[in-house]
Amino acid sequence: MAQTQTTTLSQANCKKVFVRRDFCEGGGVRFGTRFPAELEGKIDRPLFDYTINTLNSLYAEAEKGSCSTYCEGCMACLTAYIIYFCAETHYEKCLKKVNRFVHEQNEQVWTKHGLLLTDPTERGLRVVEISLLTEPEPGKGEQLQSA
Repeated sequence: MAQTQTTTLSQANCKKVFVRRDFCEGGGVRFGTRFPAELEGKIDRPLFDYTINTLNSLYAEAEKGSCSTYCEGCMACLTAYIIYFCAETHYEKCLKKVNRFVHEQNEQVWTKHGLLLTDPTERGLRVVEISLLTEPEPGKGEQLQSA
């Protein structure tokens, strides 16, 4: 019986795929939904689409203005912004939702496929970083051998 052996690399030494911000609809946080060719055969397209579309909807919710967010701003002005020491903003609460969603997706979907999703807030909301844990970063193999 032939056994398949996969090697898992540390996140720092593995190949990465980036899904960039999409500025077509303005400056709000929204990531592109184009399926990266590097992920072909590694994860199903519907799983990728679900993850990116959910991230986009969570960020849209965070940026949406409502009566409570306007009241939050007024309270901040009235208290000389001291209220922010005692209470979380709507945006901070939504960022925590994003963090929980990314963690949940990594546990349930992405790590089972040898991939790791990085929370976009860790990359300044510029990209969604997907680490391919089974593939070394190009050029790192030669550097590690020569050291």
